[in-house]
Amino acid sequence: MKKVFPIALIAFLCTTLSSCELIGGIFKAGVWSGVIVVVIVVALLIWILSKIFGGGRS
Repeated sequence: MKKVFPIALIAFLCTTLSSCELIGGIFKAGVWSGVIVVVIVVALLIWILSKIFGGGRS
């Protein structure tokens, strides 16, 4: 399970995050909604990485 999770995560990110399409869609939706989406995605990635690499020491 420990070996499958990183591979599955990378495969998921590669198939869902096409940078040019993502940025184009964000700017079509509007700049402020794009800023909000980018901030939420970055915060979510930081939270996930902190959980994976032991950020929560409890």
